[in-house]
Parts: sequence; C-alpha cells; structure tokens
Amino acid sequence: MKIISKNINFERTLIRKLYFFLFVLLFFSNIFAQERTEKLVRGYGGGMMIHTGFLFGSVQPIGYKASGAPIGLGGTLRVQLGNHLMVGGEGYVSTLHQMKNGSYLKYGWGGILVQYFWQCNKVMPYLGLTVGGGAQTSFLMFDGNQNDWEQEENVVFHKQGFMALTPFAGCDFILTKTLRLTLKVDWLNTFGRSGYRMPTGPRLYFGILFYH
Repeated sequence: MKIISKNINFERTLIRKLYFFLFVLLFFSNIFAQERTEKLVRGYGGGMMIHTGFLFGSVQPIGYKASGAPIGLGGTLRVQLGNHLMVGGEGYVSTLHQMKNGSYLKYGWGGILVQYFWQCNKVMPYLGLTVGGGAQTSFLMFDGNQNDWEQEENVVFHKQGFMALTPFAGCDFILTKTLRLTLKVDWLNTFGRSGYRMPTGPRLYFGILFYH
C-alpha cells in the first residue's frame, strides 16, 4: 500500500507540473500573439502524427510496475472557428513494450478536441483538451518468450475500456498556406468503472498537417 501511495503522489506531482507548464505557455503565448503580422486563412486541416514519451505506473490488480517509452501512431482533423479557436477530433494507438519478451500494454483512444491558438508570424502555439475514451489491452508474459511454440502458463491477458480526459499543449510551424509541422505534448488521464488508474505519463508527438 505504501508503494502504491508513493506512485500516486509522484503522478499527482507530475500532473501539477504539467498544468503549471500549460499556464506559463498560455501567459507568454498571449503576449507574443500581439506581435503577429500575418492573419491565418480560416479552413480545416489534419494529418498524421507519430509519438513516444514516458509512461509509468502499476497494473494494480497484479502489482506489476510498468515503465518505459511507448511508440504510437495516429491522426487529427481540426476545423478553425474564428481567429483563436479550433475544434475537431483525434485518435491514436500507443504500445508500451515490456520485459523484452513480447509483453505489452496497448492503448487505443480518441475523442473530440477543443484547441485555443495564437499566431506569431510563422509559429502557432496552442493549448487544448480532448474528451473521449478508448481501451487498454494488457498482455504480460512472466515466463517464456515470443519466439517459441510452447504453451505458456504464467500469462496475463486483460482488456478494459476507459473514459479519457487529455490536456495538451503544442506548436504548429507554418511552412506554407497548406503545409505545417506540429509538435505537441499531452497527458492521457483515464477513468474506468473499477477506479483503476492505468499507467500513464507524458507523450510527445510530431506530425505533418495539411490545411485547406
């Protein structure tokens, strides 16, 4: 119980730091936005993004501690409303490999996003929030490996759905009127029926977006 409590306190501390970072970015971006010299063309756009990051936490029902860098792929579609607001949707699949034997934790999630942005010449910082849901699949093999054809006995396989609340911050780099690069960081907060907090942490995204 003490270990679980320490992990929860550590996670809460990191979440507070993330929200502080979002506040600082909001403050300075609002100042820099006053210096923009080119108005964005209203429209819609989207594209693909790859991501990594660092996840940590306990698979509480079995007491397994997971940590490491996930790899994933997904995409987003956003529609611009006014000079500072975008709405749209996004969805991703993220896999955290474990124990170097084929074990993994896999997240598939998506939702509706609201994003507030500023334009500073060719740079467009933004803050946002995605509300949605998804599912986590846990496959943990404590004996054996993925390369043999033997029947394994000490294996856990479990899948469960969750609701998701994901704050994010990032920046678009405007290359042309139709092409942008984007870099963002988010934190996936999951809420399930059992109250089980899934391993989570910051994810870093990089992608190419096309606008019309």
